[in-house]
Amino acid sequence: MDNQIEIENYRIQKSEEWAGNIDDQELINRIQDSDFARQQNNDGKDFCYFLDKKYHTSNTQNSEYVCMAYTLNEPANLERASVSDIVVEENEVYHIHRISVLRDGVLIDKIPDTKIKVLDSENHSSGGILSSNKKINITIKDLRLYDILILEDSRVKPFTERDFLRKEFSKYVWVSPDNYWAYGSYKFTFINERNEKIAFKKTFFRDESGNVLEPEVHYLDKGEQFVFEETNYINPVDANREIFPFIDFATDKNWKELSDYIAPIYQEIFNTASLKDFAPNLIEKLESLPDLDEKIQFAIEYVQNNIYYIFNADEMNGHKPQEPAVTYENKQGDCKAKSVLLKVILDYIGVEASIVLVNFHTDFYMKYYLPSLLTFNHAIVKISYKGEDYFVDATTRDEFGTLENRGFIYFMHYLEVKPDQELQERKPYRYPYFCVDEKIDFQVQDTIGKLTLTTTYKGNRANAMRRYFKNTNRREVIDSWNNFLFYSLNYSGDRNGTDIRNIFKDATIDIVSDDKKQNEFKIQYQAIIENPYYVDPKNNRFLMYFDRNLVKASARDYMHKDLPFWHNFDSEKYEINLYTDQKIDTEEKYTVQESMINNPYFDFKSRKKVSKHGATAYIEYSPLVNLEIPKDEFEKFRTDHHTVADSNFGLGIDIIEPGLMNMLKFNFKKKFK
Repeated sequence: MDNQIEIENYRIQKSEEWAGNIDDQELINRIQDSDFARQQNNDGKDFCYFLDKKYHTSNTQNSEYVCMAYTLNEPANLERASVSDIVVEENEVYHIHRISVLRDGVLIDKIPDTKIKVLDSENHSSGGILSSNKKINITIKDLRLYDILILEDSRVKPFTERDFLRKEFSKYVWVSPDNYWAYGSYKFTFINERNEKIAFKKTFFRDESGNVLEPEVHYLDKGEQFVFEETNYINPVDANREIFPFIDFATDKNWKELSDYIAPIYQEIFNTASLKDFAPNLIEKLESLPDLDEKIQFAIEYVQNNIYYIFNADEMNGHKPQEPAVTYENKQGDCKAKSVLLKVILDYIGVEASIVLVNFHTDFYMKYYLPSLLTFNHAIVKISYKGEDYFVDATTRDEFGTLENRGFIYFMHYLEVKPDQELQERKPYRYPYFCVDEKIDFQVQDTIGKLTLTTTYKGNRANAMRRYFKNTNRREVIDSWNNFLFYSLNYSGDRNGTDIRNIFKDATIDIVSDDKKQNEFKIQYQAIIENPYYVDPKNNRFLMYFDRNLVKASARDYMHKDLPFWHNFDSEKYEINLYTDQKIDTEEKYTVQESMINNPYFDFKSRKKVSKHGATAYIEYSPLVNLEIPKDEFEKFRTDHHTVADSNFGLGIDIIEPGLMNMLKFNFKKKFK
């Protein structure tokens, strides 16, 4: 390999001056039993006597130091301590300062009992994701239950020429510790040795009553430090319903200053060469297409499917975007490179496009974070066309459709790579089509039922279902549908334990059509069902079809105090036809029940048509998505979803059994309902 650089990944040495030095006797003095420590031991928990964590940043490197002492009273913690892995980035060095145990009051140096191996980090090392990370495997011999393990180490990341953003800007997020651990002493220190002022923002800290405090913003000049310190400390956060308190540290800049910094870097890349110079064959294909819609589709799918996605896991923002000519020639590039090439192609055909920076994983936190380019970990393309904005991820594969029919990407915050920009929020979105449009026909004659499902998927659903059918064995696909129908037809209520393949006889599933321009994928499932009626314990017979996909359990069960509910459901449409040669109860409450819900965040409509031998239900669900439901509106949102779940997500019909006595029983039941 050209320009291969051998680096040292770990060292055993004393800590740096900024981290401080602690001698053996001071360590022993800090490891003292207390009522607080004894209480944790009595509760069966491990206990951390002290944890000192320091983060040091300068214009030449970032460093993180930790010194801690904790008990090994639990076998699981003993196992984790005996063998551990440390992953270091490219050019990052792991420094081991001390590995010791305090055993029966005696401090024992365990570095001679430590074996260290440096391995390639295999995490995310396939599928176009390149990583020069190294994994440092540390094995410590002869650790024993009830030892107190003492670790002192640091990680040092010197900046190379590629790390121009890290040289220019600092970004670090401290998150309060796991609330399993109890700490006799917990101390975190942030040290600013950069020439620039660093801002820090405390968020989701709480008062004594558990109420979230207003965020606080403070500043650190060069040479200043921030200290967070607690004694006898257990993080009080309710991990299942609250966000852990965190502090965001970032170089003091606003979004306009940051966009003015990054925009010229991209503009320089755009200006390197024209499409005519490096891609004449591509232009020839573009020119042969009859209209602009098809040219846009071709451009997107060319970059998505013909340019191999290579993601440098060390640093998304660590270097300038690759020139589009290089990306086209090599047929590979990271998200920035692929996005830049797509924009250059769209520029050529006269379609307005720009690069935008996003972070799908931390999208919710963007409004709380301080402005920083290092917050983003991905680049996509924003296309403005016919009065609408569309967002396209150039790294995705096997997506189809003209622009308005392509899949929708869920996220809210982005920074457009143009001068003088603020962090932007996308508008909420309502699908102009139904992502799922399904017709269910269940016709029963004598004791045989014929079931047919015809389903059209569109947008994201079409892309996903197309991939599913391509990559999955057809028998497995049929079993999946059989299993779903086993519950939808309520057979789980009267024939549990029966082999599903023996219930759904001669089941088939076929692709009816695949329109890659409209991005519509249509399938049909068919099966024969002997004994098609659900029979309750009193031998009453029913035909039922309830699609639990309409019951949004995540909305009904949501309980988080801090995170607003993120609304990202698909639009759905169903026509359910249940017909039999038997008479049915045409006035049964749930058979005729209809509903109409007009919530600000979704519309739901269920309409019925009932005859003496069956019924049809027409159901439409149309949500307003890509938004957070405000807390003061969530309970109404939840209640309306409970209404959907109250027998409005399908159709059931009651069979009137033949015979005089059964008719009399039915009339009696009807009279005294």
